[in-house]
Amino acid sequence: MKGHITDKKKKSEKKGAVKRIFLGALLIGIGALILGGCGSSTEETQSEQEKTASAKKEDDKIQIGLTVDSFVIERWIRDRDVFVATAREMGADVNVQDAGADAKEQISQIEYFISKQVDVIVVIARDCGALSDVIQKAQNAGIPVISYDRMINNSNTNLYISFDNRKVGEIMAQALIDAIPQGGDIFMIQGSSTDNNVHMLKNGFDDVLKNSDLNVVYEANCEGWMAELAEGYMEEALEKYPHVKGIMCGNDDIASQVVEVLAENQMAGDVIVVGQDGDLAACQRIVEGTQYMTAFKPIEDLAREAAKYAVEIGSGKDPSELEGVTETVNDGTYDVSSRILEPIAVTKENIDKVIIDGGFHRRDEVYLNADYS
Repeated sequence: MKGHITDKKKKSEKKGAVKRIFLGALLIGIGALILGGCGSSTEETQSEQEKTASAKKEDDKIQIGLTVDSFVIERWIRDRDVFVATAREMGADVNVQDAGADAKEQISQIEYFISKQVDVIVVIARDCGALSDVIQKAQNAGIPVISYDRMINNSNTNLYISFDNRKVGEIMAQALIDAIPQGGDIFMIQGSSTDNNVHMLKNGFDDVLKNSDLNVVYEANCEGWMAELAEGYMEEALEKYPHVKGIMCGNDDIASQVVEVLAENQMAGDVIVVGQDGDLAACQRIVEGTQYMTAFKPIEDLAREAAKYAVEIGSGKDPSELEGVTETVNDGTYDVSSRILEPIAVTKENIDKVIIDGGFHRRDEVYLNADYS
């Protein structure tokens, strides 16, 4: 009997030990779940905090809206690239829109920027006289606007940054006078009449030309800066005035069409052609001898300064207090704070120094079809 009781006691003790082991394991498991749950919660909280901080950092960035007339014109691509790179280096974001040579589309793009509540809008205007109402909307929404390269008329934009367009006209006229000392008939195949720069350029051109022996016998405007129109104008002008000595072209894109027509008439190289912008094709024609001069505008300097100003104005700085903004230009109604850069007359004599040594185009590109040994 005693042995039987002892066996029951041992079994009871064994069951108790098993229960204690089970309960211990259960408590450890529950503790681990609780701790694991806390760890997950902490990780989720940290992740949310990081997301919030990242979003806040993005919100703190200056938001710039840039609307461009059209990337068909070679120089605007370079302007855009330098502008965007500079703005990003300064910690800003740039939303680039291509108006596709459509003034109504550009108005829609500016309205889009207003709805996005960007900090500043930069406009390379398609039609300088068609944007005043939408610019007023932007300003009513508290968004400053910068006229880039082309002044937006009667709009009182916060800043105008460009080159001295009157000076461009002056150096074009002087180049023709220097190259045609005997005088003679010349054509003017200009840019769009809706571009305020075209009028400033013509004023400078006319003022220098009036005391010379050169006579403007034909004038036309490539509306919308459509260079293809120059072909028809040239054919018409040559039919009336076949002994033309020189041609002023609104830009180098127009000059391309002009030189092509001259070549078809075996006149390329005999007629003095001037343009502006320093396009690669124009530089190639200069070293080849079919274009005499391009009024070069260091557009990378323009783009860098414009980006810097956009960030500063978007941060709340007054345009009149910005470094380099030392004058005003009238937009037809208002005097606008302005930054004006100087153009440079580039001919065969200084193209290596200005264009190649300056890093604007490579030597092998410029001299692609000419000897540069």
